[in-house]
Amino acid sequence: MSAEKIIADWKKGNFKPVYWLEGEEPYYIDQVVDYAEKKILSESEASFNLTIFYGRDADWAAVVNACRRYPMFAERQVVLLKEAQQMKDIEKLEGYIDNPLTSTVFVVSYKDKKVDARTKFAKLLKQKGEVVTTKKMYDNQLPQWAAEMVERHSLSINQKALALLVDHIGNDLNRIQNEIEKLAVNLGARKNITEDDIEEYIGVSKEFNVFELQDALAKKNLPKAIRIIRYFESNPKAAPIQLILPSLYSFFSKVYMVIGAGNKDEKSIASEVGVNPYFVKDYVAAARNYGEMGVERTLMLLHHYNLRSIGVHDAGTDDADLMKELVVKMMS
Repeated sequence: MSAEKIIADWKKGNFKPVYWLEGEEPYYIDQVVDYAEKKILSESEASFNLTIFYGRDADWAAVVNACRRYPMFAERQVVLLKEAQQMKDIEKLEGYIDNPLTSTVFVVSYKDKKVDARTKFAKLLKQKGEVVTTKKMYDNQLPQWAAEMVERHSLSINQKALALLVDHIGNDLNRIQNEIEKLAVNLGARKNITEDDIEEYIGVSKEFNVFELQDALAKKNLPKAIRIIRYFESNPKAAPIQLILPSLYSFFSKVYMVIGAGNKDEKSIASEVGVNPYFVKDYVAAARNYGEMGVERTLMLLHHYNLRSIGVHDAGTDDADLMKELVVKMMS
């Protein structure tokens, strides 16, 4: 079952006694827990019937006792166990999960890991409770997810602004949502998000970012690439080398796939390679400017400089000097 399906069921008044939320993506776990904490019970009901535990401090017997209480002046009670991955002896909840109270909605947040599916505890959870296992979203899914989040806020966003937003934040769904909500507040009556808005309200320079560095490299525009690297040197938090190099490696890996796709139209290439059609021309330009051997050499250079950036075969060269050296070699 998905997080969306659980919340949809709750809105219809359909409740199960046990919900176990686990996995690598905290966004969906937080969505369910937040709804359980704030929406299942009314404010007056929650004062008597909402109990919250935190795994690091929780005692399994106290959790079970809370779950076995009957609701006061309400149809049901809610018991939340947050950060359950930090709880000792969590398997001792087994007895309650095997025979839960139907008037209790017990929601467990077990982030960043999963219960071993081979254990008796995991099999019991699957049999008696609703289990949601979350996975980190793939990077190529983030633009669509962010665009849908923008639409849910009755806003629109141009492709350049969307790329800046996702590239800057990365795979952090909670933060993407928070930044979109901040944009919605700051835009006022205006409904379209532009790259100027991303720069002003999120703090991403529309001229000096990894996206623009990719564009400079794709077009073999060395002066522009050096200007961007100098900006990064003056603003270390804008784009650390540990974020730049993987992004460039991903970009040129897709360029290599474009070369393998042959002489197809841009729409077909975008679909085959898995890139936004709006930006496919940048990948095609890089494929044309570097050629197959050039892209292979570039990927090897990126791997080599990634190792140097973490101290392998390097005595401590500054990140900016590494980047300048790298882009000169890439374009030579």
